[in-house]
Amino acid sequence: MKATLALADGRIFHGESFGAHLQATGEVVFNTSMCGYQEVITDPSYCGQMVAMTYPLIGNYGINLEDFEAVRPFMSGLIIKELSGIASNWRSKKSLDEFLREFNVAGIQGIDTRALTRHIRDKGAQQGIISTTETDPKKLVEQARSLPGLEGRDLVREVTCPQPYDWVEGEWDIERGYNKSPLENPREPGKYYFVVAYDLGIKFNILRKLTQAGCRVKVVPAHTGWEEVLAMKPDGVFFSNGPGDPAAVDYAIENARNLFGRVPVFGICLGHQIVSLALGAKTFKLKFGHHGGNQPVMDLIGQRVEITAQNHGFAVDPESLKGDVETASINLNDKTLEGVRHKKFPLISVQYHPEASPGPNDSSHLFHEFVKLMEENSPNGPVERTD
Repeated sequence: MKATLALADGRIFHGESFGAHLQATGEVVFNTSMCGYQEVITDPSYCGQMVAMTYPLIGNYGINLEDFEAVRPFMSGLIIKELSGIASNWRSKKSLDEFLREFNVAGIQGIDTRALTRHIRDKGAQQGIISTTETDPKKLVEQARSLPGLEGRDLVREVTCPQPYDWVEGEWDIERGYNKSPLENPREPGKYYFVVAYDLGIKFNILRKLTQAGCRVKVVPAHTGWEEVLAMKPDGVFFSNGPGDPAAVDYAIENARNLFGRVPVFGICLGHQIVSLALGAKTFKLKFGHHGGNQPVMDLIGQRVEITAQNHGFAVDPESLKGDVETASINLNDKTLEGVRHKKFPLISVQYHPEASPGPNDSSHLFHEFVKLMEENSPNGPVERTD
């Protein structure tokens, strides 16, 4: 079936439909990861967006039942050069085409993704439409121009969990699959810290990393009040990644502001932006964002370069940092802010994704640094395990 991708600035691409045959809308961005399309598709941070993969062949290892970053995809469309006709992998359970149809996500293949990527890089990310029903490009462009952008939109409400839950899954092992949390494994006695994680669109691998680092984790909806969180007596609080404009998530900003100084705080991606806004900084929309697994970051505190996975369309303005807030890391491609620290509060905040999935694991040490912050600053102390 023929399909058309129309951008708000009038650029048109013609291709073939796969996945769900429907009309889909969203901000069109590109992702430079060479693998990990399943993790990209199921990342809640892509809510309200359509993703163009720059790697030309997608779908060649199918879809398995383990490498999910959420219970379902939240992106509205997938744009690729070529859909592999063969899904070959010992873990594969279904094809990418079947998976997208199952969750009603539109796909378009057969377009020049290099040209699309260069266009977005030059003109900026913008609203677009994938359609199998409307054939008039002018009408599609008009519709794309009428779509709301991401600025000012709170998309966290669309992806957050409906109620609190406990997370007990650790990292993946080739022999056993996903390990149990250390708290669920009686063979691993020790001290464990209790973390409350705000779900702003949280990726599962963040939760796996936290449990593997020795944390008992309870995930709570984004609108949970800070008083309710403190009543749980956590040793630390985590603010997750997520979609949309951070400045629009005022309730999360207020929660973060009231938690500073009371418990150690860790923020990743949108969580970093929320933490920074709560500290008095400002955010702005990037031209085309950072999406992929190959972004070099300079850790100014450790004086080392790490290759990082990233997925964000907004950034914190370094000129807006105030008082005891200091720059901890910068992006070496465009010098945007990648992390902050606070001189008084126990706080870690990074724009990139130390949990990778997909991407490099250079920054996974941050989860252990968070544990160290809790060791030194927890208001409650660790849970002793002796069995």
